Amino acid sequence: MTEDKRNRNAESGVKTPARRVFRHGSFVIPTMTVSRFRTILFTVAAIVAVAGLADATYLSVQALTGETLSCGGSPDCFRVLGSSYAKLAGIPVALLGAVAYLSVFAFATFAAFGYVRARTLLITIVGAMFLATLWFLYVQAFVLHAYCRYCLFSAAITFLLAGLVIAVPSSQEQ
Repeated sequence: MTEDKRNRNAESGVKTPARRVFRHGSFVIPTMTVSRFRTILFTVAAIVAVAGLADATYLSVQALTGETLSCGGSPDCFRVLGSSYAKLAGIPVALLGAVAYLSVFAFATFAAFGYVRARTLLITIVGAMFLATLWFLYVQAFVLHAYCRYCLFSAAITFLLAGLVIAVPSSQEQ
């Protein structure tokens, strides 16, 4: 905002937020507010959740149609996705993952718009996903001795989401 416009707004009684800057000698570095940073992190989390949703949806469709995944010629995907650990009470775990990623997308979007309750639910869902991911990585490494590339991609997405949620400043910080 120009100085002239700021003066006109001051004369008319319109309050404009002061832009925060960091001054070092002759350099002026604009900084962002905590609120803006929080919004950016939630937006990035929503976008990352879409990637996880795509992966989980693909695996869900494969599981529900009974098609076999090739994973670039590696038999490990079939060993992991065909194991008893790939279903929970007859429901493909990938389908539960798709629901979780969709929830993360929705809650992160609402949190980006300032809904406090959505932030709490987002933290809960991502925490549960993180714990489930640790369990499934353990199963792949020490029980099945096989790794599914799609599952590892989902694990990376979940770890990234957990990092983003941890990086979000608390509500008390302004």
